Amino acid sequence: MASARSGIRTGEFYSSRNDTIRSYMTNLSEFFSKDAYAAHLGITLVDTGPGTATVRMEIGEHLKNSHGTVHGGAIFALADTAFALASNSHGIPAAAISSNITFMKSARQGVLIAQAEEFAVNPKLGTYSITVTDGDGDRIALFQGMVYRKTPRRE
Repeated sequence: MASARSGIRTGEFYSSRNDTIRSYMTNLSEFFSKDAYAAHLGITLVDTGPGTATVRMEIGEHLKNSHGTVHGGAIFALADTAFALASNSHGIPAAAISSNITFMKSARQGVLIAQAEEFAVNPKLGTYSITVTDGDGDRIALFQGMVYRKTPRRE
């Protein structure tokens, strides 16, 4: 199956010895279920698609800093989780090589939602934009990330 945006066929670069890796990476629900840190923070999976992902996190007292607002590290982790899901959605293992975040507004209560969208992709690199919003749709942060795709050598 090819992604309309990327032209990459899911698993196109995999030989039979890599079928296990492809199967694991294309099952994003299973991939997400193995993320212990996301579970610890209370991050839940909302939706995934080719090059996209949406996750959410209820704001609790354990996520707040000494100012009473959500800690920047928690917001970063939420965005990074969406980034990981979107970048691994093509069935090719991907690892972050660069990321940055800009905080636009603080959050104190309710829910935070991170939506990842693939900006550019090729067989080795992928670039993603992630928007973090609150329950009212106000932008809390903008995250950008780049991954290296661990494309196995063809045999």
